[in-house]
Amino acid sequence: MSRIPVDPARMLSDLDHLRTIGGQGTGVARRAFSDADIAARRWLAGRMREAGLEVTVDPCGNLFGLPPGDGRCLLVGSHSDTQPLGGWLDGAWGVACGLELARAALESGGPPVAVVSFQDEEGRFGRLTGSSVWTGQMSLAEADACRDEDATRDPVRFAEARRRAAEIGPVGTVPPARFVAFIEPHIEQGPVLDRAGQALGVVEAIVGVRQWSFRLVGEANHAGTTPMPLRRDALQAFAAYTVALNAAFAPMAGERTVWTLGRAVVEPNANSIVPGAVTFTVQVRDAEVARLDAMAAEARALAGRVAEARGLALEASSGFSVEPVQMDARLRHALEAAAEAVAPGRWRSMPSGALHDASNVAMVLPTAMLFAPSIGGISHNPSEDTGRADLATALEVLAEAAGRLSLEV
Repeated sequence: MSRIPVDPARMLSDLDHLRTIGGQGTGVARRAFSDADIAARRWLAGRMREAGLEVTVDPCGNLFGLPPGDGRCLLVGSHSDTQPLGGWLDGAWGVACGLELARAALESGGPPVAVVSFQDEEGRFGRLTGSSVWTGQMSLAEADACRDEDATRDPVRFAEARRRAAEIGPVGTVPPARFVAFIEPHIEQGPVLDRAGQALGVVEAIVGVRQWSFRLVGEANHAGTTPMPLRRDALQAFAAYTVALNAAFAPMAGERTVWTLGRAVVEPNANSIVPGAVTFTVQVRDAEVARLDAMAAEARALAGRVAEARGLALEASSGFSVEPVQMDARLRHALEAAAEAVAPGRWRSMPSGALHDASNVAMVLPTAMLFAPSIGGISHNPSEDTGRADLATALEVLAEAAGRLSLEV
């Protein structure tokens, strides 16, 4: 079959309504299993039924819209939960694309397509929680023990939160074996496509992550009476470390390597006290395992050298580690051919610097991703936006690719 005859206006209408559920100004607040998240999933389930799809919610709250019958089919989607206050497109656009593709395929007698909205991609309880359990990367028991990372007091456990799954629709199981492949449409969340004036990105790989947590411990003392040569100032050591880290990483980095010192806590954090301790994180992202490991090792070794030179104690622990994931070559080829057919010369191959549910699904199914540009590279922010024409173009590329894939199966 040729391109599935999708209706971009219908997809955009669904997306416009979805942003009103949990909407706050130009942003959206739909944390996993919040009232807004449940309302959004219930609405999506209703739209799936109206389209002729069979709705199933798994015990984690992952929402599936399945074509009638039990034949294997293509799965398309993303997630509909958000950051505490995020943008209107992150994840939700991918779900709207999957819904429209599945609906149009049923209407036209095209190749069967299913849609999914994975739960807790944004990490209220962990990282990519719903897809982690669905793909077997985490057991349900492990997920159940995770606590609400947003809460400062009496955090809710995932086991308690997921009881609300039954409010969305009928609870059951949907094994990965039901599907032949997975495609996740997503906004880029970065500036590359927007700055280049390009409409589409076909993802080559999703980067891996290495993270360390460090604590430099010196001595808190009076800021007016402690001579400079006698100070064991943890904040000064941290400042020296950041400069040294940038110098050490620069020759090791590739074109798309990024590193972030994203969290720092100073103790006691007072005007007139020499800082006695600083706790901070170092995170590195890249698509090559060897580079990730080398840079992580250098971050740890450098912290030791700085602490020793300044007479400080060092506490270090390795944080989360995620391996890079290559996208499926056959799916990538179909997306590239579709991109050239729909938007000739206006697309590129590129890595994803952000983690996505596709990182997990690639462990059990052939997987690919398609990016639409983010205006100004802004995401996880109420100002997040993408031109409506670009959202529509990407949907047409998905429809073209799905038609090409049906010819290959």
